[in-house]
Amino acid sequence: MMAIYKRELQSFFDSFIGWLFIAVTLFIMGIYFTVFNMLAGYPTISYVLQSIVFLFIITIPILTMRTLAEERKYKTDQLILTAPVSVGRIVMAKYFALVTVLAIPTAIIGLTPPFLAIYGEFQIGLSYTSLFGFFLYGCLGLAIGLLLSSLTESVVIAAVLTLVTLFAGYIMSGLCNVLSSIGTNVVTKILTKILYCFDMVGRFDSLCSGYLQLESVAYYLTFTAFILLCTVQSIQKRRYEVSGRGIKLGAYSIANILVAAIVTIAVNLGLNYVPDQYTSVDVTVNKMYTLTDDTIQTLGNLEQDVTIYVLADEASKDNDLDKTLQQFKGLSGHIKVEYISPVTNPRFYYNYTDIQPTSNSMIVVGSYDNVVVDYNDIYTFEFNYITYQEEITGYDGEGQILSAIIRASSEDIPKFYIIAGHDELAFDERFTKALDKENIAYETLGLYAVDAIPEDAHGIILNAPTSDYSVDDVEKVRTYLEKGGNALIIPTWTTETMTNFEQILGYYGVSVVEGMIVENDPNYYYQSPYYLFPYIESTDITERIGNGTVFAPFSRGLTYDEDSDVFYQPFLTTSESAYSKINMSESEDYRKSNDDIDGPFVIGMKAEKATQSGETSQAVILATEQMFTANADDVVPGYNVKLFGSIFGSLTQREDSISVPVKYYEIGNLAFNARAVYVVGIISVIIIPLGCLIVGLFIWLRRRRK
Repeated sequence: MMAIYKRELQSFFDSFIGWLFIAVTLFIMGIYFTVFNMLAGYPTISYVLQSIVFLFIITIPILTMRTLAEERKYKTDQLILTAPVSVGRIVMAKYFALVTVLAIPTAIIGLTPPFLAIYGEFQIGLSYTSLFGFFLYGCLGLAIGLLLSSLTESVVIAAVLTLVTLFAGYIMSGLCNVLSSIGTNVVTKILTKILYCFDMVGRFDSLCSGYLQLESVAYYLTFTAFILLCTVQSIQKRRYEVSGRGIKLGAYSIANILVAAIVTIAVNLGLNYVPDQYTSVDVTVNKMYTLTDDTIQTLGNLEQDVTIYVLADEASKDNDLDKTLQQFKGLSGHIKVEYISPVTNPRFYYNYTDIQPTSNSMIVVGSYDNVVVDYNDIYTFEFNYITYQEEITGYDGEGQILSAIIRASSEDIPKFYIIAGHDELAFDERFTKALDKENIAYETLGLYAVDAIPEDAHGIILNAPTSDYSVDDVEKVRTYLEKGGNALIIPTWTTETMTNFEQILGYYGVSVVEGMIVENDPNYYYQSPYYLFPYIESTDITERIGNGTVFAPFSRGLTYDEDSDVFYQPFLTTSESAYSKINMSESEDYRKSNDDIDGPFVIGMKAEKATQSGETSQAVILATEQMFTANADDVVPGYNVKLFGSIFGSLTQREDSISVPVKYYEIGNLAFNARAVYVVGIISVIIIPLGCLIVGLFIWLRRRRK
């Protein structure tokens, strides 16, 4: 066997085919590597591998077409048929020689992740899982090429058959989606499932998405083994075709193939019924698809039945979302997941909502409420000004599903009123969705239209009013707070006199420092001294932020009477070198003047006051209205939203106040200077591929002269 392996491997490099295969693979890879990783700075090579896998459709037929077909053509296969070595060993020797040729460019590609990791945080696990899938995909393609080469003596026919088969496997995923969308009858479903067995790309894409799935690995390994067995049986049958045992052997070959096919199908189908937590490993740096401890604990304590209806055919389901749903289902016997086909049951959503949800949206039905989770909220998007297209930046499947389950199974949902009528700043949609996710009901309230703040108010939100409150408005707010009401209060800088509004802050003994904070410590600001990265104190409000940071542009300082009976808990502060600049007209001049006020300052704080009625009124006060805007949140992806949600969790003090933040795909792009891009691009696109071609051509010409 080893002798045959060495002979086959040497023949690939003596005939120039092996060198050509390596050179072409590395050349195409080098182009995509330079564009995606060096220029765009993507922190993974999965995009590169997904882009170049189509290359196998062309290169594998060229590599495998001569392996057995040429031996049949020149009758040298008689040596194989009469050799004392078993046919299985011969086939494996030839196959391992092919795999070795594939392994060479794969190993070279495997050197890129450690190199890229030097220039920033890099998705090492995801990159090598993708490379592993790339290698398995190639191994299956080589097995297919070897089988088809054994069925004919024409190398051209062998190459064409392999190309067509690999092309079919490449487009099969799209074909299955088309079939599932145009028909839902039994025949179509069965046909789709059968064709899905030939989908070679879908499993590779799963490995490139951040999951190391046993199901995908088993698919490539079992089908590769099955095809190699078919190759052995094909040669074995010809080995004895002239003997009197031809019919018996034919039956024996068919029986072997049938048994192998049954085992292959059984293994792959069986793995579909094993929960993902036992067959999948999340290899992403930020654990995109791993449920958090909060989710696991919440599901473990769930005592009510919840049904999640997914408005999609199983054939057209979102695989990432489905994996998350199956994890939820596996962690609690009270959770049931059902797929509802919009084609066969187009009016199903009428039972729960008047607005038609998008495909793959979910309706979560519990004991107390029904919650529609729109599919568009599962992912976050950002406009790319280079490609002028919306790109997916984050995955929020876990957070949205968990929030809906809590809401559907909770009897009481706290309600906050957003006070309006004083030219307040409106919250961005990102933050109102955070309220929904936090299971906070909210409603806009004009104080002029009511005699008092409604009794069902768990809290009120005073967001950056730029015109002063009336005396009557202040009385309504203070009356509500005196009854133990809660509030989020965000004052803003304005040229208007805010005497009455300041009385609301004065209820807690808090006042706003004149001017705007300038941070002198470069560790605590971003680009401009007005763009603060405040110090984060360890409190219940900041617990969700962890080791992250928040962005607080154009902040003002808060002062309070430490000797009062109010309990104060600052959670955002400046450095001691900060000061408040009084003369805002000289905004570009950051130098401290004699009139400026020395720091440090409190930017965000929580105040708790015992009222005369025996209740406790809570208020979270933040002196920066720009903090809760999408632009500020983009600077520290998601952390401002985390703080926003955590504030309401603290004000409501609910045991089920759990909110899983969006998990962002990108961990930050890599940064290369122009020289590095130029040098690496030349090496990967020109020098290495050209070097392989020159070496191969030299060896081939030298052998021809002999």
